[in-house]
Amino acid sequence: MNSEKVTEMTAEVTSPAFDVKENHAKVQAVMTEIEKVIVGKRSEIVLLLTAMLSGSHVLIEDVPGTGKTTLAATLAKVTGLDFKRAQFTPDIMASDITGFNIYNRRTEEFEFRQGLVMCNLLLADEINRASPKTQSALLEAMEESKVTVDGVTYAVPDPFTVIATQNPTGYVGTYPLPEAQLDRFALKIRMGYPSPEEELNILLARRGKNPLDEVNAVITRDELRELRAGVATINIDEELYRYIVMLIGATRRHPLLSLGASPRASVALMRLAQAYAFIRGRDYVLPDDIAAVFRPAIGHRLMLRQDAKLKGTSPDEILGEILRTTPVPYKGKRK
Repeated sequence: MNSEKVTEMTAEVTSPAFDVKENHAKVQAVMTEIEKVIVGKRSEIVLLLTAMLSGSHVLIEDVPGTGKTTLAATLAKVTGLDFKRAQFTPDIMASDITGFNIYNRRTEEFEFRQGLVMCNLLLADEINRASPKTQSALLEAMEESKVTVDGVTYAVPDPFTVIATQNPTGYVGTYPLPEAQLDRFALKIRMGYPSPEEELNILLARRGKNPLDEVNAVITRDELRELRAGVATINIDEELYRYIVMLIGATRRHPLLSLGASPRASVALMRLAQAYAFIRGRDYVLPDDIAAVFRPAIGHRLMLRQDAKLKGTSPDEILGEILRTTPVPYKGKRK
């Protein structure tokens, strides 16, 4: 037998399986380090890590000053990722995002200058203030992990995650994200205001210093890539695939919705459920994992009918109804 084939077979047999317990400890260390800076936001941190471990992107919508930018910067530092921040304004151009070719008079050749997407973690701050053309420059990188400039395709670094922020209260000079762009974000989360006790702890932690300066990287980029690969192997029972399809299908048939979730949403929900189960310390997905990420994964992908808007119905209410009425594998209906 060919010696190269023997070597390949041996490598396949002896390659270690994904150790959930050992790798779960790494994620716990990441959360602990982040919470040195971000106070009282465990569920938001869990959702953000869920998206990152599933290889997805996140949209954070909230009022200014609630910690959106700080959370992204802390995550980048703790995970040892190359971090770039783009302040999206009306004058930022698509080429600033993707990169551009510039003529070098010395060599008499065009040279490629990298854009902001050439990093591991891109914070697209106030994304809805940039023009639609600039917003769409992110689409290829978010979906296919590459950018095309003047007919030449360049791979973005691996891992690559976009965390975009937007302010829901300021509409002057903004360009609402179209459905195609929103569908690229696996999750939409809100930070919310801290409780009085949490706000007091924030003040005390910032007396004369910035807690972000005190945190350290607890995992490397290579370890994050390994975590992502391992999360993709988390077991999902066939009944749970059917459960995801039923939940997504219900959004397309709901009488108060003019646009339901796409097949991309089904894939995102599956991957998010795997990551969420891993963060909970399991190597298998439960129906509760799917339910836990269902609202933040699907709500921003839906379009309400006009009568639903007039009634003040929210996507969260509709998704809650779908969760209650869809039979749960192994359990029947939720109460």
